[in-house]
Amino acid sequence: MKISTKGRYALRLMLDLAMNNNGEFISIKSVADRQEISGKYLEQIISILSRSGFVKSVRGPQGGYKLAKEPSEYTVGMILRLTEGSLAPVTCLEDDVNQCSRAAFCSTLAVWKKLNNAINDVVDNITLEDLAAMARSNIGNDYCI
Repeated sequence: MKISTKGRYALRLMLDLAMNNNGEFISIKSVADRQEISGKYLEQIISILSRSGFVKSVRGPQGGYKLAKEPSEYTVGMILRLTEGSLAPVTCLEDDVNQCSRAAFCSTLAVWKKLNNAINDVVDNITLEDLAAMARSNIGNDYCI
């Protein structure tokens, strides 16, 4: 499994909104400047996040974006699945029921299941609040978000 730029940037964008949450809306330009990411690319990503209800938006000169919920209510897995789709390491584990005709006698399926469970355990148990706390504790120590 390889997380795309879109997934990584979506996570950075959401984390930036969490860390700079002062109750006001935050412009994409300010996030782009802090994160050193193209504003045009962030606009595409924020559109996905907004349509899914992850962020609230306001138009106009004082407009921008902010999280729709508390940082503790978003997991890394939620954000990555929204932008990446399935995080399963193999296609036969993407659906609730394994559709593979070889599943009953697949010698490697146990490996893929363990890997899938490990991935889900990590991404579903780390919240934006957790990431923000990690980032705050590492400020000045070359920790990037």
